[in-house]
Amino acid sequence: MTGQAIPERQHTTSDNPAAGSQRELYLDAAASDAVSADVINAMIPFLTDGYGNPSSVHASGKTAARALDAARASFAADLGARPNDVIFTSGGTEADNLAIKGIALAQIRRERNTTTTSPVPPKRILISAVEHPAVAQSAQWLHDFFGFDVVRIPVDAQAHLDLDALSHEAEQGAALACIMMANNEVGTIEPVDHAVRICHAAGVPVHVDAVQAAGTIPVDFRGLDADTLAISGHKFGAPKGLGALLARSRVAIEPLMSGGGQERGVRSGTPNVAGAIALAVALREACSGMEERNTRLAASRDVLITAIRDAVPGATLTGDPTNRLPGHASFVFPNVNGEALLVDLDARGVEVSSGSACAIGRHEAPGTLLAMGLSETDAKSALRFSFREPLHDADIRRIAKALRDSMTALHVPGFVPLN
Repeated sequence: MTGQAIPERQHTTSDNPAAGSQRELYLDAAASDAVSADVINAMIPFLTDGYGNPSSVHASGKTAARALDAARASFAADLGARPNDVIFTSGGTEADNLAIKGIALAQIRRERNTTTTSPVPPKRILISAVEHPAVAQSAQWLHDFFGFDVVRIPVDAQAHLDLDALSHEAEQGAALACIMMANNEVGTIEPVDHAVRICHAAGVPVHVDAVQAAGTIPVDFRGLDADTLAISGHKFGAPKGLGALLARSRVAIEPLMSGGGQERGVRSGTPNVAGAIALAVALREACSGMEERNTRLAASRDVLITAIRDAVPGATLTGDPTNRLPGHASFVFPNVNGEALLVDLDARGVEVSSGSACAIGRHEAPGTLLAMGLSETDAKSALRFSFREPLHDADIRRIAKALRDSMTALHVPGFVPLN
């Protein structure tokens, strides 16, 4: 399998004999991706010359406003949305918080409006059992402070949402249902279109966390008919701290920040014009040639999966084996702690991830794997290999060798090194 090389950086740890002078293999694109020169160059004029506030009425302000409008329109078009659907945020976490808390708080405002005669849905939030902490903790916040019941919809052994369970709970009513489009830990692509139809048939609005999906697989916001959808720019080549919430006007959202009423009055604060441009340019780059690139990515991923299974007999692929993100391979490894394996691989110049990067430092078993039915011991042995460009054959061989060497160095019970 041939293709473009994955992002590489020269190893800088001179006292690490395991790494030597080899370049690092970065296999953690699901956590964050590199920013291209085109994205940086598109931002610079609006950090140096066109720095006016887009809310100002003078010429510099109007220039910034036109650039902001153009970025919004481009960004929306690549997500199957309309420009007025786009609310720029600081990232996916803020977008999830704004959607979940904002929709629930709007419902509470409605309840307190004594003049309304329309029915108010019960104070229940439906979330899948494998949601990102930004979603799960937002729902828990509503429980802790406003008494919402949080109902977790189970998944199967490959992390697919249980649609029958979702239907049952939606029929009982809810303020909101939250469904991720693609799982960050195991790569499974969820049946979001079916989930949206089920929830809407029961009168329940739907928030979709598309953080791992946008820029990687096609996203059609209006075609999906979701009510809100969260995006994070650094997953597809924009700088960190940039994202967006797509929101239909039919859903009421209570602002979480008070201020000047920018972004449809939902997200106050002076707009980050250069950031919006970066989002639009990065997303356009990611969407250009996506189908052809994903075909090569998936082929490369499958070669990597085979190589890892050959290198470490007993390694088990997690998630859906085929309907998964094209540059995502995740495993549990027998009789080894995933953090220890990750650290040893890093010393050998292979950078991977264990679980969600947003939970780093907690050393907990990944919640997604527990929800899939794995034991805590097996869940703690998980590693994720994610990349946005196809791997060279030499890269795959090096990854397999690094795994064998790490398993040997860690004296993993039952692992037999090759001669």
